Amino acid sequence: MNIKLLVVGKTDEKYLQEGIATYEKRLSHYVNFELVVIPALKDQKGASPDEIRNREAALIARQLEKSDAVVLLDEHGKEHTSVGFAQYLQKQMNSGIRQLTFVVGGAFGFAPSIHQMAKDKVSLSQMTFNHQMVRLFFVEQLYRAFTILKGEPYHNEG
Repeated sequence: MNIKLLVVGKTDEKYLQEGIATYEKRLSHYVNFELVVIPALKDQKGASPDEIRNREAALIARQLEKSDAVVLLDEHGKEHTSVGFAQYLQKQMNSGIRQLTFVVGGAFGFAPSIHQMAKDKVSLSQMTFNHQMVRLFFVEQLYRAFTILKGEPYHNEG
C-alpha cells in the first residue's frame, strides 16, 4: 500500500519543515509515503470562505485517482488512540487498498464535493490546530502507528 498526504499550501516554518522531513525519512523504512503540496491560492482578497473551499476542492480533486481511498483529516472525523490508529491502518492494508490518501485542507476546511469523495474522516484532536502543524502531528502519528504494528519500542503504553 502507498500512503499520500495531500496538503494545501506550503509549510512556511523551518522547524515544521525539519520535523516533517525527519518523519518522512523514518517512514520510508515502513511504507511508500509521499507528501504532495498543492500551492496556496493566489488572489484570495474578497473571496468568501465558500469560494476558497471550492477553488481548493478543484485543485485537490486533480491530485486524486478514482482508485484512491481518500481520508480527510477533519475536526469532525473519528478520533483514535495511537494504537487504534495503527489498527485502522492495518485494516486498510488488509483490505487491499493500493493508495491511501490523507488530505489536509486549507484554513477554511473542505468543500462539500471533497467530503463526498472521502471514504473516511479522521480527527487528530477535538482541539483546533494550525493546518501547517497538523502535517507534523500526522506524519509523527503515522510513523508511530507503523512502529506499533512492527512491535518496535517507539510507542510506550502505560
